[in-house]
Parts: sequence; structure tokens; C-alpha cells
Amino acid sequence: MRLFWAHPARLVTLGFLLQVLVGTTVLMLPVSRAPGAPADLLVAAFTTVSATCVTGLITVDTATYWSPFGHVVIMGLIQTGGIGVMTLATLLALKVRGRLGLRTSLAAQADSHSLDLTDLRGVLVRVVRLALAIEVVVAVLLTLRLRLGYDLGWPQALWHGVFHAVSAFNNAGFALYSDNLIGFVGDIWIIGPVCAALVLGGLGFPVLRELLRGRRPSRWSVHTTMTVWGSAVLVVVGVAVFWVFEAGRGGTLAGMSPWQQAVGALGGGVFPRTAGFNAVDYAAVTDEVEAVTIVLMFIGGGSAGTAGGIKVTTFLLLAAVIWSEVRGEPDVVVGRRRVGSAVQRQALTVALLAVGLVISSTILLMTLTDLEPLDLGFEVVSAFATVGLSTGITHQLPAAGQVVLMVLMFVGRVGPITVASALAINTRHRHYRFPKERPIVG
Repeated sequence: MRLFWAHPARLVTLGFLLQVLVGTTVLMLPVSRAPGAPADLLVAAFTTVSATCVTGLITVDTATYWSPFGHVVIMGLIQTGGIGVMTLATLLALKVRGRLGLRTSLAAQADSHSLDLTDLRGVLVRVVRLALAIEVVVAVLLTLRLRLGYDLGWPQALWHGVFHAVSAFNNAGFALYSDNLIGFVGDIWIIGPVCAALVLGGLGFPVLRELLRGRRPSRWSVHTTMTVWGSAVLVVVGVAVFWVFEAGRGGTLAGMSPWQQAVGALGGGVFPRTAGFNAVDYAAVTDEVEAVTIVLMFIGGGSAGTAGGIKVTTFLLLAAVIWSEVRGEPDVVVGRRRVGSAVQRQALTVALLAVGLVISSTILLMTLTDLEPLDLGFEVVSAFATVGLSTGITHQLPAAGQVVLMVLMFVGRVGPITVASALAINTRHRHYRFPKERPIVG
């Protein structure tokens, strides 16, 4: 009889749970905390879940609460969580066993979006190599800037460059500064590489692989076309909205030079794409920016990457369904390709489940605290979409509220992988159809 945990979806969940357990245990060690920092199980668990799920929400100051050893542990959790526990476990299985079962292969494909079972080993190796290559380039750029522009010593500049490169590519948002990246709000040599890393990580490995092949846009797959152009439009909208509402009198960018405002707006438009870094204080942004940021966080980035949210393709597929329905088209067509009904149902399922989870969690937090509903909604979406942006209320939540956020982060990270695996394996085909009837809609 097949073991209960042999199901790939359960293996994914178990892998993440084991990492959370190990990470929490290590962060509870005295060597992981700065001198004088108290031992707190909830703090260790919250930080571990946030790092493993590449979110970036924190209840303590990362720079001062954790020791250098603790920072290394957090970076390790970010790296393994970003690349994917299932991907790493599959690579280990390939080395130990030299082969994969069909179910495990399908689960790995759901996480990496590989289409070729026979080339799974090569796909997984390329995923890791690509991630490390991007992180190295960004780390070099950040190290040089921190050394030459901020007079940090080479060892400290190198460590900060590596940590923030890993955090950026994996869309984690953890920083080694108490104010995150607020001190670099107008510095394009810091904000630029960080934005580039998180965009590349957020596009997803299938898209990056296709882009590296040098194909013309006219020959891109529908998935790549939707992800690239959809992400570009969302970034432009985010930057424009942030600049318009925050550069005026009383805004977080007010008083800066036009160039600094442009750089700050770039961060304000890109960071909500599940990155979690902040170059301004989100407790001081306008309600309009906060609302738009919630929408950007909920949509998220590309599939099979380090980003969270319901994903750009899900959002655009639903938009295509609406457009086709409004026009009375019999098929949903994207880029001269017809989208199957099964994919449409999957997109609708993901979106509605996400909406239901976000609404119910926000209502639950409203019963646990007297904080502003908009701020609570911001926090909930940030946790579910594994973004990490906050208006500064995370540490104000009661223990039960912080546990709610931990569950949201875990579901937001593990959910898409397990759902994709289940759909790939458990597809059923009926040999009969019920009579059709049309209920009244609207």
C-alpha cells in the first residue's frame, strides 16, 4: 500500500514544514541572536516562515535582533525557499536514486513548469545555475556600490551585497538595515540592481529560459508573452501611480530632486511585485497608493518563479475570459491561440480561492485587533502573496494574529505547488455527461 506521504503534493508540504521546523530550532539557539535579544519561540517561528516562504514580513528588527550567524541562517532559508524545496529534493533524489517515479516527476514539473520528462534533470540543474548566476551579478554590483559609495569595508560590503542579492532575486525583501532600503531611496545603483533581480526572479524560470534562447517576441509562447507584457504594464502602472500620488506636497517623495523621485517611484512600482523591500515608509503613503499596492501584490509575478500572488497569467486569463464573453466569442483566444476550458477553470479556481482566503483572513484579524481595516487588508494580502510590505503593524498584532499571517504565508507559498501537482496527477475523465441547464446569471 502506498504511503500517505508518498503523494507528491504532500511531499511538497512536508518539505516546507521540515524546513520551518529546522529553521525555527536553529534560530532559537543563543548563537543566532544578538547579545541581549530575548529568546522568543513565536519570533523565531514567524521569521523562519517568512524567510522560507520568501515573504519578508518581520516582527523584530532583522538588523539588530539577529546575530551574523542568524543572518546567514535567514539567507539560507530564503535561498532554499526561493528555489523551491521540491526542486532541491528532486535534485537530491536524482543523485541518490538516479531516477524518478512518474508521480514525483509530475510534481517537479508542476514546480518548474518543465514540459519534458526526459530532460527533467537538465531543467532542474539549469534552474539552480540561472538563479546563482543572476545572484552573483547583482551581488557584485551591490558590493561595488556599497564599498565605493558608502565607504563600507570590503568584507562588510561583500556580505551585504550577497545577502541583498539573494533576498532580491528570491523576492524575499529581508534587509540588513533597520529601515530596509529607505536610506537608498534615490540611489539608482542600489535600487536598480535590486529591482532587476526581483523582476528576473519574478518572471519565472520557463520565461527566463525562453528569453535566453533569443527568440523574437512574435515567436514567444503564450505564457511568456502574457508574463512579460503583463509584468511590464503592471510595473509602468505601479511606477506612474506611485510617482503621481507620492511626489506631491506631503508625499513620501516630496522634497527630493526629480531624479530621486523617479528612482523612488521605480522602487515603489516594482517592490509590490512580491519583493517586500521598501524605500519609503508605507505607513505614510496615501490611501490611493496603499490601495493600488494591494492590487499589485495580489496579482503578483510570473509562474514557476520566486514571486507570489495569484500570478500574472491567472489575472490576464480571467481578463481574456471576460473580454471574450463581452464580445460573444465562442472561444477564449490569447495571441492567436485558443485557451482550453480546463485552464480557464483553473484560473478561476485559483482567483476565487485567493479572494475568499484574503477576505476571511481580514475579517478574522478585524475581530482580533482594532487596527484600521485598510492596513489589515494590506497586511493580509502582503502575507498571502508572499510580498512582505507592511505599514508597520506586524509587531502590533496579537500572537493569534501573527499566527494567521504565518498560515497565510505558508499557504501562499506552498498552495500553488500542491494545487498544480494535484491537478496534474488527479485529472479525471467521466465517460458520461449530465443534461445541460442554464441558470440565470446577473
